[in-house]
Amino acid sequence: MIQSMTGYGKTVVAFEGKKINVEIKSLNSKQLDLSTRIAPLYREKEMEIRQLIAERVIRGKVEFNIWIEKDAAVDAAQVNKVLMENYYQQLAGFAQEHQLSDTDWMSLLVRMPDVMTKTEVELLSDEEWQAVKGAVQEAVQHLVDFRTQEGAALEKKFAEKIDNIEQLLASIEPYEKSRVEKIRQRIIDGLKQIPGAEYDKNRLEQELIYYIEKLDISEEKQRLTNHLKYFRETMADAAGQGKKLGFIAQEMGREINTTGSKSNQAEMQNIVVKMKDELEQIKEQVLNAL
Repeated sequence: MIQSMTGYGKTVVAFEGKKINVEIKSLNSKQLDLSTRIAPLYREKEMEIRQLIAERVIRGKVEFNIWIEKDAAVDAAQVNKVLMENYYQQLAGFAQEHQLSDTDWMSLLVRMPDVMTKTEVELLSDEEWQAVKGAVQEAVQHLVDFRTQEGAALEKKFAEKIDNIEQLLASIEPYEKSRVEKIRQRIIDGLKQIPGAEYDKNRLEQELIYYIEKLDISEEKQRLTNHLKYFRETMADAAGQGKKLGFIAQEMGREINTTGSKSNQAEMQNIVVKMKDELEQIKEQVLNAL
């Protein structure tokens, strides 16, 4: 089954007053192009996070982001009471000496260096990492589910276009059969219009056969039919066949172009143009297939 390279996933988990947000989104790319923005507390686990993503995502331009929202009460700065007491003793004497009001010097007190600080160094616990790891895996799963859903729409579109090309190819056959006689008759009529022209009918027939064989599209039709079948079979394979589908589409285009160059009837050339249009739509969308 086809997966799209376009996807989005997000998970939010709560852990001890924190809200941990994990977001991942992807677009099409030839290889896995992964960029990350990770909260400082979790940066030590960046390589493991990248590995978790690479195992499931495989290919695409991927943006991964993880950030923390903390409860204001938990995140509030603590007062350094010892340092504040020391500043108080110094400022009280200074305020009295210079006749400063309480409002003036008390507001100055709380702005002194390191009075309001977070003295606790936050470390990543095993419990928190397991919560984060689970959130990463869940967000990646959401991304994969999104890609699968988009891939189903792509597969439906491809199947429709392949059916259209197949029907157009079949519609060439009536014109292909009638053109042989038209070519023969056109050449004979042209010779008749030349005064006194003499020709060997057996040699003319041999030349006609050679000319018609040069315009024969039987092999192109057979190869194109095989490519259409192979495209369908590849779509039914496991995800990750986008590049192969692109190669098959290129081969289909080669056979359609050769058919067009050999078509010397307006009706056949019109059909070839329609096949090219259907194929072009496949080529545009196949770039987004994983």
